[in-house]
Amino acid sequence: MPTREIAQRIGSLLDLAGVLVIAVGVLAATVVFVARWWRTRQFVDAYRPYRQGVGRVILLGLEFLVGGDIIRTVAASPTFASVGVLALIVLIRTFLSFSLEVELNGRWPWRGKDSVSGRGGR
Repeated sequence: MPTREIAQRIGSLLDLAGVLVIAVGVLAATVVFVARWWRTRQFVDAYRPYRQGVGRVILLGLEFLVGGDIIRTVAASPTFASVGVLALIVLIRTFLSFSLEVELNGRWPWRGKDSVSGRGGR
């Protein structure tokens, strides 16, 4: 089997893994959300952890999807145009990941955990 075909298959498997991680993770987070809401009858108390769980699952899934794109583009067909498209895809997905990280943690990723309370920033 040629190297290009192996890279295509590995890239496709990583894409599938990313989609499955997101789908199964959102389903699991939803089950936990419904159970938490059912126990407490407090929507607000159950919603924030649910949103954070879904955000983390999306971040993990995006990592798999980016890995699949990198393998398929660089290993399988490294043309200038395909690398440019890959760069754009990675840029968009990085922005998405960055935005989700800020949304989940309420702080910039380069700030320490203590910087939220004002004790660890520079």
